[in-house]
Amino acid sequence: MKHIQKSISIAAIALLISLGSSNLLFAEGGSPPPPPPEHGSGTNAPGGGAAIGGGAAILVLLGAGYGAKKWYAYNKRKLAE
Repeated sequence: MKHIQKSISIAAIALLISLGSSNLLFAEGGSPPPPPPEHGSGTNAPGGGAAIGGGAAILVLLGAGYGAKKWYAYNKRKLAE
């Protein structure tokens, strides 16, 4: 019973600390300052127009492979039972 009370009190203290410090995390309002004229790009596009297509495709393929591995391991374990 003491273990449960200790866990609840620790969780309550952590909750109070996180709720109390969340007020400090708000960002300042307003718009960001404009980039300097010599910021290295011909346009004012944020990020300089970097492509993300190749990285996203790799991430999707790795996720699909991981899911297939998990599905195969689950079915293999189910057949062994």
